Amino acid sequence: MKKIKVVILRNEDPYDHLPWIKACEVFKDKISYNTINLTTENWLQTVQNESPDYFFLKPSGKTSIFRTLYQERVDVLVNDLNYKAFPTFKELRIYENKRFFSYWVVANKIPHPETVVFYNEKETMDFLRSKPYPVVAKLNVGASGKGIKILENNRQAEQYIINIFKKGISPQTGPRLSKGKIGKRLIQKLTHPKELKNRINTYQEISSDKQKGFVILQEYIPHKFEWRVVRIGHSFFAHKKLISNQKASGSLLKNYENPPLDLFDFVKEITDHHHFFSQAVDIFETGRGYLVNEMQCIFGQSDPYQMLVDGKAGRYRFIDGEWVFEPGDFARNGCYDLRIEFVLDEFFRGR
Repeated sequence: MKKIKVVILRNEDPYDHLPWIKACEVFKDKISYNTINLTTENWLQTVQNESPDYFFLKPSGKTSIFRTLYQERVDVLVNDLNYKAFPTFKELRIYENKRFFSYWVVANKIPHPETVVFYNEKETMDFLRSKPYPVVAKLNVGASGKGIKILENNRQAEQYIINIFKKGISPQTGPRLSKGKIGKRLIQKLTHPKELKNRINTYQEISSDKQKGFVILQEYIPHKFEWRVVRIGHSFFAHKKLISNQKASGSLLKNYENPPLDLFDFVKEITDHHHFFSQAVDIFETGRGYLVNEMQCIFGQSDPYQMLVDGKAGRYRFIDGEWVFEPGDFARNGCYDLRIEFVLDEFFRGR
């Protein structure tokens, strides 16, 4: 059997792409793979020397400069040179780009909290005077709740707007001291000095990445949780992300009760329409129905599973017009194994 030739496109972090390598090793009888650092000057020549069947993407989600670099270069590879990528370039466009995402959901009529982007300080102030508090302010790049600020009153809002237009604002960064297992994580880093150095460098880069000159404001949705719905290929998962300090993003607090099946209907319709097959969709459950808060093609996973149904790990699939639960270990390795299973199925089906 002919092997698929793939290239994993690394970002600026030397460790970010390792789950792709781990997954490729699982399927090494069907895949030959290499890695290319997309941030180097000779990236294009190196890529063209490889000429792969697929690129596996691991976009940067830490700083705006490398996030932009990654998207621009994949844009050339996919839209000018006609290479295939997974996740797709359309999925990459909305990854860690909250400004673009706010336009995209409006254009595609996807239910969402009202979100506005301003490039003018006076226009922003006038808008805030017409809106009830609290209001959510977001930085364009920043996962796990970094860069989210709940503005409780006019005084807080005015100071935030002045700062972001005059000086710029950086995401909060640093180790999550409130998330438990501090001793275990500290020992792990101290015994791996290269990883520790990389983590410290990452904190420094994030803290220096200021957003200045524009602001993203979102309607505050009262909530005790967000639904995290994951779609990888034709597999669906869901669990609740519980809030901490008014935010579910980055709390790492989960509830694994059985998800409602109409939640999967909602996400399947969106992802089918846009041909998105590697997505985590964060959703508010409101009196107005389901509202999409964010969508990410690459996402973290703190537990070995993404869903429990009646206490059993597994996935849902839509088979013959019905949602069917299949117990099993389908979310291993952060869902990267499942991503490759889907790519392999698509590749060999098309031959």
